[in-house]
Amino acid sequence: QVQLVESGGGLVQAGGSLRLSCAASERSINILAIGWFHQAPGKERDFVAAINWSGGITHYADSVKGRFTISRDNAKNTVNLQMNSLKPEDTAVYFCAARPFDYSDFYDQYNYWGQGTQVTVSS
Repeated sequence: QVQLVESGGGLVQAGGSLRLSCAASERSINILAIGWFHQAPGKERDFVAAINWSGGITHYADSVKGRFTISRDNAKNTVNLQMNSLKPEDTAVYFCAARPFDYSDFYDQYNYWGQGTQVTVSS
C-alpha cells in the first residue's frame, strides 16, 4: 500500500509562488505516474498536472500551462509541483495521486491519494 503525503501549501499573494511536494512511503513510486488535482469548496476535483513514471512525459491543464512545473526525484521518492504567478482562482486543496506507469487526466483512474494541502491565493 503506497502512502502519499503532500506538503508545501500555504497562503500567498497573487503573483507569488509555492512549491508543493508529494512524498511516497516507498520506492514503488519509481514505477508510478503522479498526478496533481485540486478541489475548491463546492466544486469537483480537477486535473492540474501529471508526470509519467520515468519523468519523461508531463502534462498540464490549460489553466496552469506556463505557470506550473511538475518534476520528480525518484531517488528521494518525491514529486514536486512548482507554482508560479499564482492567481486567486488557484485557491483550492491540492492532492497528489498515483497510478501505475502512465498518467491520466481523470481522478478515478488513480489508485492512491494523499490527504491534500491547502493553497490560498489572496488578491
